[in-house]
Amino acid sequence: MKQRRNTKKVPSFRKLLKTSRLKLENKLKNKQFKQQSSAKKHRKEQKQIREALRDAKARIPVPLEKYKKKQPVEEDEEEMEEESLPLDMLEEDDLHLMKEMAQRASFVTRVLSSSEPIHARKRKQDSVIEKYEKMPRRLQMEPEKEVIHLLPIKDKRGIIPQSMEKPVLSAEENEGETDEEEAESEQAPVASVEDPLSILSTEELLLRRKEMLRDRKVRIAALASAILSEPENSVKKETQKLREFEEGLVSQYKFFLENLEQAVRDWKKMKVKKSEVIPLKAYKGLAEVAVKSLCDLLVSLPHFNFHNNIVIMLVPLMNDSSLVVSEMCCEAVKKLFKQDKLGHSSLCAVKVISGLVKSRNYNVRPEVLKVLLHLRIKEVEVKKDTEDITVKKTFMTFKEKRKNLSRMQRKWKKAEEKLERELLEAEATESKEKKLKLHTETLNIVFLTYFRILKRAQKSPLLPAVLEGLAKFAHLINIEFFDDLLVVLHSLVTSDDLSYRESLHCIQTAFNILSGQGDVLNIDPLKFYNHLYKILFGLHAGATNDDIAIVLECLDLMLMKRRKQVSQQRALAFLKRLSTLALHVLPDSSVGILSTIRSLMQAFPKTDILLDNDCQGSGLYLPELDEPEYCNAQNTALWELRTLQKHYHPVVRRFASHLCAGAPAEGSEALRPELGRRSPMELFEEYSMKGMNFNPPVASSVPRKKGVVLKSDSFLNEDLNKMIQLNLGEAAGSGHLDFAKCLIAQSLG
Repeated sequence: MKQRRNTKKVPSFRKLLKTSRLKLENKLKNKQFKQQSSAKKHRKEQKQIREALRDAKARIPVPLEKYKKKQPVEEDEEEMEEESLPLDMLEEDDLHLMKEMAQRASFVTRVLSSSEPIHARKRKQDSVIEKYEKMPRRLQMEPEKEVIHLLPIKDKRGIIPQSMEKPVLSAEENEGETDEEEAESEQAPVASVEDPLSILSTEELLLRRKEMLRDRKVRIAALASAILSEPENSVKKETQKLREFEEGLVSQYKFFLENLEQAVRDWKKMKVKKSEVIPLKAYKGLAEVAVKSLCDLLVSLPHFNFHNNIVIMLVPLMNDSSLVVSEMCCEAVKKLFKQDKLGHSSLCAVKVISGLVKSRNYNVRPEVLKVLLHLRIKEVEVKKDTEDITVKKTFMTFKEKRKNLSRMQRKWKKAEEKLERELLEAEATESKEKKLKLHTETLNIVFLTYFRILKRAQKSPLLPAVLEGLAKFAHLINIEFFDDLLVVLHSLVTSDDLSYRESLHCIQTAFNILSGQGDVLNIDPLKFYNHLYKILFGLHAGATNDDIAIVLECLDLMLMKRRKQVSQQRALAFLKRLSTLALHVLPDSSVGILSTIRSLMQAFPKTDILLDNDCQGSGLYLPELDEPEYCNAQNTALWELRTLQKHYHPVVRRFASHLCAGAPAEGSEALRPELGRRSPMELFEEYSMKGMNFNPPVASSVPRKKGVVLKSDSFLNEDLNKMIQLNLGEAAGSGHLDFAKCLIAQSLG
C-alpha cells in the first residue's frame, strides 16, 4: 500500500516564536480537525472495502483443498476480524484497484508470487517508500485504537513518519469529562489533544501551562463555592468546637454586661424613689462596683464585642452627681484616649460626648469637656489647596538645587529620588490613611462642640475647658474659621467676665492660630500684646503660680516665633516687666522667666542698653502704662538682676549673674550646658516646688569646730549672749520659749 508523502514544510523554531499565541492555537486546532476528519474518512473507506470483499467472496469459487481445510467461522468472528483492519492501510488508488479485482474470478485462484505484480506499470517510488511498502502487514486482532499523526522526522535514512496513540482516560476521569466534552463539541468540532512534553515547543508548553492553571483555578473556585454554600457541613471538628466555645463566651459576656447595666439602673431608680425598704447605700455600693467593672472592660478590651455599648453606658455617668462615679468614668475615658492609636474608640467616645453636651443644653460638668484634652491627635488631613502649595514649593526648591549639579549628579539624584519614592510608597500603609481620616472626623466633632459653646454659652462654666481645648488644637483648625474665631476671642479678652487663666487661654489660642496656618493672614494682634503686658503682674507666688506655664508658652509664641514682627520698643518693655516679675514669684517661676529674658536678649541684641545707666532718648520710663510701645522702656535699667544675684536659690543666682554679664555664650559667665540648652518650660518643670520643698535641697549645716569664732558671735553683747543661752536651756526643759519674758528681763536689766 502507498503512504502519502507529507510535502508540507515544517515551520522553523524561530518562526514559531515570532508567530502570535493566537495564531499557534488556530494552527493546532486546524491540524487536529484535519487529523480527525482523515480518520473518519479512513473508517468509511474500510467499510466500503469490507463490503466489496464480502460480495467478491460470495461470487468466487473456492478451491477444493482450501474448502476442506476451511473451518466454519461464525459471522460474529468474521465481523470482528474485518473491523480489526488498520485504518491507514488503503488509499484511494488501492480501493479502486480492489474493486476491479473483485470483478475478476481468476485473480483469486491464481498464485500471486508467480505472476507479475499489478503495480509494475506504475511509476517507481523512492527507495524509502518502496521499503515501507514491502514491509509485511499484520492484521490487528486487538480492538482498534485511534492514532494521532505527528510531523515526520528527516534524517540520513530519509523521511520517517511519526504517530502516537491517543491516551485513554480511566472510567472516573471519563465520567467527569463527558459533560465538558459535550459542551466543547457544541462550540467547536475539534477535541483537545495533549501532546507529550518531549515533543512540544516552548510556545505550546506555555499554552498548556496556562490551560492547566485555568483548570486548577476553576476547580478551586468550585470547591470554595461548595464550602460557602454549606459552611456548617464543611468545617472541621476542631473548628466547630472553637466556634461553639466562642459563641458561648460572647453570649455569657453579653449577659454579664446586661447585669452590670441593670445594677446601675436600679441605683438610679432608687435615687428617685428614695425607698426605705432597702437602704440606698447598698444600691450605691453595688452600682460603684458595676461602674468600676465597666471602666476596666472599657480600657482593657477596646477590640472586643459590645465595646461601643460600654461607651454609651459610661459617658452619661461622667456627668453624674456622685463624684466617685464621675471620676471613675472620666479617668477611664482619659486612659482610652491615651492608648487609642488608630482612633476608632476615640471617635465613638467623642460622638457620644458631643451628643450628651448638646442634649443637656450645655449644662454639664467641665470635667466632661476637659477629657477631650487627652485626645492623641497631632495631624489631620490637609486640604488639596494646601497640599498643592506645599508640592509646588518643594518642586521649586528641587529645581533651584538642580541648577548647580552636573549631568552625572543629576542622573544619580533622579535615581535616588525614585528609590525614595518607592520606599515611601512601600512604607505607606492603609492604616495611616484610616488614622488620618478618623482623626479628622474626631477633631471636626470636637471643634463643632467648642464653637457651639462659644456662640451660645459664653458665660457657662464650660468656657475655660473650651478655651483650653482651643489653645491645644488651634494649629489644626481650618483656616476658614480664623477671622471669626479671632473676633470672638478678642471680644472675650476685652470683657471683664473672664478669669485670669481664661484670659491667658484666649491669648494662647489666638497666637497658636497665627503661628500656624494663620501666618499668611494680614492680622495685627497688637491688642493681644497689650492685654498680656497688662495682666503680667497678676502672677504671684500664690494661686497663680501654676499659670506661669501658660505665660511662658505665650511669650514664646508672641516674641520668639514672631520676632520679625516685634518692634524694638515692645521687646524692651516686655524685658523690663519680666525682670520685675521675677522678684514676685517662686524660684521655679523665676528660673523660667530668667531663661525667657536670656532668649530675648539673644534674639534682640540691642536690648543690652538696659544693662547701662545712661538714658537713651527723651522721656521717663512709665511702668504704670499698659501700652508697651509708649512706656519709654529704653530709659530704664534692669536693676532687678542685681537683687536676684543675692537670691537663696542657686540657679536663680546663676542666671542673674549670667544676664548681668550680657548673656555670653562663652567664658566664665556662660551657663552650663544643662541650663543653657533647656527651654524655659523644661527648667520650670525641673525646679518645680509643688511639694513645698526646696529644689535643689538646702545643704545641711556643718558642725562648728572648737575654738572657731564666727563673725555673728562678735556682734553679740556678752550679757545678751548669756541670757540667750540661759533661756534656751529653760526652753529645752519646759518645751517652749517665752520671748516676752526675755524682752522684759532685758529691759529691766
